[in-house]
Amino acid sequence: METSSATDALGALAHEGRLNIFRTLVKAGPEGMPAGKLGEAVGMAASTLSNNLAILTRAGLTTASREGRSIVYAADYARMTALLAFLMEDCCQGSPDVCAPLGEVISRAVCCPPATRQ
Repeated sequence: METSSATDALGALAHEGRLNIFRTLVKAGPEGMPAGKLGEAVGMAASTLSNNLAILTRAGLTTASREGRSIVYAADYARMTALLAFLMEDCCQGSPDVCAPLGEVISRAVCCPPATRQ
């Protein structure tokens, strides 16, 4: 990921409402959520939600697809992963203890349980 793309994504997330929308979509999984249900989940009026989703979509953090009369929004996991990788790219610099706490965060993530050892 280039710096300008990372800046766009971080700028889109630098708003409480948009961050809440994005986190809700991440939790929803790859299937995403219809716009109406998403608005209810985050407690946002349709016009405000639409504006915030447009910003997130332009930044490449969400996708939109039409299903019948509904528009379903989903988090773009590849873009999220690229952003996280960009932020972590220069981590540690020979000091693994700097990034070690992030391993603990990942191991607690519901979607990414640690591998069981045999």
